[in-house]
Amino acid sequence: MSAMRTILAAALTTTATMAAAETPVLTVYTYDSFVSEWGPGPAIEKAFEAECGCDLRFVGAEDGAALLARVRLEGARSEADVVLGLDTNLTAAAAATGLFAQHGQTFAGDLPVAWADPLFLPFDWGWFAFVYDRTKLSTPPKSFVELGASDLKIVIQDPRSSTPGLGLLMWVKDAYGDKAPEVWTALADNIVTVTPGWSEAYGLFLSGEADMALSYTTSPAYHLIAEKDDTKAAAPFDEGHYLQVEVAGKLAATDQPELADRFLAFMETEGFQAAIPETNWMYPAKTPAAGLPAGFGTLIKPVKTLLLGSAEAEALRGPALDEWRAALSR
Repeated sequence: MSAMRTILAAALTTTATMAAAETPVLTVYTYDSFVSEWGPGPAIEKAFEAECGCDLRFVGAEDGAALLARVRLEGARSEADVVLGLDTNLTAAAAATGLFAQHGQTFAGDLPVAWADPLFLPFDWGWFAFVYDRTKLSTPPKSFVELGASDLKIVIQDPRSSTPGLGLLMWVKDAYGDKAPEVWTALADNIVTVTPGWSEAYGLFLSGEADMALSYTTSPAYHLIAEKDDTKAAAPFDEGHYLQVEVAGKLAATDQPELADRFLAFMETEGFQAAIPETNWMYPAKTPAAGLPAGFGTLIKPVKTLLLGSAEAEALRGPALDEWRAALSR
């Protein structure tokens, strides 16, 4: 009898091992906040696995810019099948690596700009903004010039590791062109610290370490919907606000090309897009059938949208970074 139990146990173990081996695994590199317990990752993982018969594994990196650095370092040996969390300020640099494959899909979403990138597909978007507390700041600055002339303390993110930080660089450069160095010189005294990513900067703002933090026009929706707190607001700037479109792309070296394509197509479905507004706190790339949460109707709408083309953003990134570093090192 004991021999029979041993044989049966061995058979069950073999069967379980074979089943596990036959389950395809899709590895998606993304930023840390996406895969946190309060981010969209858990809900999206559950929804995709329910229809793909696969194991979706998210691997977190510090922030969007850090994703590209990691993939570039790993090259064709990367375990990633999909990279999710780059934006249009990084897509030209990502394309230049030769590591990404064409997706072959047609995007039919609701972006405020046209989309025709053969390598990357959008999953959400939003405008950058400085967020403040209305109970502590009754008259927020209306421009970078007013902010630089004030005594307000701000926290921003490092453009070398963070897509919001890089977005701020492009925002100033797009709005002011050759006068961008002057803007950064005026802002240098306002900057309390520069953090590696968004989470650290916003946390410092919420703990009272700064008057304003670089974030998004959608950030107040989190406080309003999740915390029933209407004290946070985004300051509208006369120059306009820079747009961020977050994207995902398939790596050319993936050993799961069909599954990667399926995930990219899934990004445009309700199972993915409905999770974005109240977990990633951004605008979904395709508005869910139920529409946006009510709190999104209270958000500011920029009078002007700024956005550099991906090639132009890549060309300006080095000079803009030099201007930023020079101003902050004085």
